[in-house]
Amino acid sequence: MRRTWAPRGKTPLLHQIGRRHGKVSAIAALTIPPRRQRVGLYFSLHTGKNITAPRVVSFLRSLRRQLQRTVFIVWDRSLTHRAGTVNRLFVQPDKLQRFFLPPYAPEINPVEMLWSYLKSNPLANYAPSTPQKLSGTTRYHAAKIRHRPGLLRSFLYATPLFLPKIGH
Repeated sequence: MRRTWAPRGKTPLLHQIGRRHGKVSAIAALTIPPRRQRVGLYFSLHTGKNITAPRVVSFLRSLRRQLQRTVFIVWDRSLTHRAGTVNRLFVQPDKLQRFFLPPYAPEINPVEMLWSYLKSNPLANYAPSTPQKLSGTTRYHAAKIRHRPGLLRSFLYATPLFLPKIGH
């Protein structure tokens, strides 16, 4: 919930359906090419489903196909990130390499900055009637962010990671 405006004396109302337990799970990657000229965003949304190890594997394989070079993954210590099926992807270090963030440190995870931005800006005060509507609206706004390189860079700079400044 975020502040909004309304005519004086008229309380703004957000209509939503209560007691519904639908959800949208998300997985995303911010990418930086070797020459650091551009930050990329790749994401996948799953309506009514959890992010499981097979979904992580599918996402990483898709990411690898898109990028077509060695991919260095920096991520949190989620159980799905440490699952056996996911571990098998990292057997060939020339294709995928991974580095774990410290436990319980979302403040240094740039992708958490992305989700926080979406929730507190374009999706603030948005009360969808179905998880499908939430997924569609989230997909729309995340896709728009792909074309905002300065904003994508800000998610990286907002963390105290060791990443040097990326070229503009």
